[in-house]
Amino acid sequence: MTTALITHSDCLEHVTPDGHPERVDRLRAVMAALEAEEFQHLLRLEASEATDVAINRAHAPGYAEALKARIPDRGASPIDADTWLSPGSWRSAVRAAGAVMDGVDLVLENKVGNVFCAVRPPGHHAEADRAMGFCLLNSAGIGALHAIESHGLSRVAIVDFDVHHGNGAQDIFERDGRVLYVSTHEWPLYPGTGAAHETGVGNIVNVCLPAFTDGAAYRPIFEKQVMPAVEAFRPELLIISAGFDGHRDDPLAQLMLTEDDFAWATQRLCEAATSLCDGRVVSTLEGGYDLASLARSAAAHVRVLMEQPSR
Repeated sequence: MTTALITHSDCLEHVTPDGHPERVDRLRAVMAALEAEEFQHLLRLEASEATDVAINRAHAPGYAEALKARIPDRGASPIDADTWLSPGSWRSAVRAAGAVMDGVDLVLENKVGNVFCAVRPPGHHAEADRAMGFCLLNSAGIGALHAIESHGLSRVAIVDFDVHHGNGAQDIFERDGRVLYVSTHEWPLYPGTGAAHETGVGNIVNVCLPAFTDGAAYRPIFEKQVMPAVEAFRPELLIISAGFDGHRDDPLAQLMLTEDDFAWATQRLCEAATSLCDGRVVSTLEGGYDLASLARSAAAHVRVLMEQPSR
């Protein structure tokens, strides 16, 4: 199965202050790992820019224009204590969202089997009308609505294994039953959303994990709560919000997962996609802030994508 790797140099133009966890070196580390010989058969593509029409499907009217208006001419400007803007931030954000849209087009047009979008900034904390948590545009959400509105799909699943709850995805889709949003995340933890009782219109599944959950505990929980939800929904496309900050070496949380656990979760989701939606998977990078474990985890994730059977 051909796996596409979609990225763009513009994603290096979102520059955060010194010491900020969500930094340019994150993407450099991932891309360096994916230069290894075993990844030479990836179809490497440059991301398009997300269109205003696509952005406005996921975000509130006026949000994009207001965000663009806050982009500084130089230096860095804070939206909040965590989320910053630099002169290249808008270019980075529209390439990140555009990469997911490109991935959707490629898999739904049967041009590739699956896709990994190596992009930044991450997106899953961006709500319909609010940038937060390092995130500016909700890339996975924009991609899901592109699949629905431009390709005519009626059911898209987003599975998010970032260590933090994707409050933005939940905010955008909690009243939209066309999209299933499933999140595994440490609880309690930033941003404070994602309790199990938050179920939307029956399309939100929050799987709360206590601190220090390791792979031996994580895998049965994933099997019992994530997989049945995905299988019951029967998506026509699966989008993965691939955050690797649940790794035991990551500084921002306290889960104890390893790259082997991320590979296992990827394999289980790909198996479900094979039976439910002809293997159509689009994955996009979310968190992961220890450079070494981020690089290893992203490589393990992509390795599994490349190993999937041809359609």
